[in-house]
Amino acid sequence: MKRPPAQARWERLTQRPLFGLALVFAVAYAVPIVEPDASPAVKSACLAVEWVVWAAFAVDYVIRLLLAERRREFVRTHWLDLCAVLLPLIQPLRLLRLVSTLLLVGQRARMASQIRLTTYVGGAVIGLMMFGSLAVLSVERDSPDGNIKTLGDAVWWSFTTMTTVGYGDHAPTTGLGRMLAVGLMLSGIALLGVVTANIAAWFIARFEMDDVEERRQTEAIRLLTEEVRALRAEVAALSGDRVGEQQVG
Repeated sequence: MKRPPAQARWERLTQRPLFGLALVFAVAYAVPIVEPDASPAVKSACLAVEWVVWAAFAVDYVIRLLLAERRREFVRTHWLDLCAVLLPLIQPLRLLRLVSTLLLVGQRARMASQIRLTTYVGGAVIGLMMFGSLAVLSVERDSPDGNIKTLGDAVWWSFTTMTTVGYGDHAPTTGLGRMLAVGLMLSGIALLGVVTANIAAWFIARFEMDDVEERRQTEAIRLLTEEVRALRAEVAALSGDRVGEQQVG
């Protein structure tokens, strides 16, 4: 049996640990926002965890690059991973680490089998809503004209934005908040399209399976009918031969 390439083995081996680190990042990112009065030690610990998680994804990218059989092809086809790794280095903003981590988790999630697509889409929806809520709360809470002041307001805004309902009772007023809103809108539309396509593909597959089964049964009935006709013809021929023999006798 041919062994899978080293890159594929590494990706399968590290997929779950990296998702676990992403969850740790989510907690570290959320604590200073949900608890703005947390002690400096807690905030410093959360900041260190965020950078450690980002570093883990960066190391993962480098190792996958070194294990790739065609490195130039890997860089060309995984350019989004590279951008996500380099993004936090441009400016030390927590939001950039958030965006890069989401991108890297999304890239690794797409390597999962198609059977788990619905699970990953559901996880992506929950993750985007959670991160979107925390991110908009962090940038809008201190805005003089902002009306997103609590986590509940942020979650409600995130939900209505991702579903493109947009009641307008809560809306970002800062430029960064509006950029987050655009990202959530586009993500919501894209995820809705993925869910719709997945459901349609499932129905089509089911119909095709039923159609194949129906054709198989129809073919089996046709063959059985032909065999019955052939047997009747043989019985009729044998009966005719016996009648002829009796007449001769």
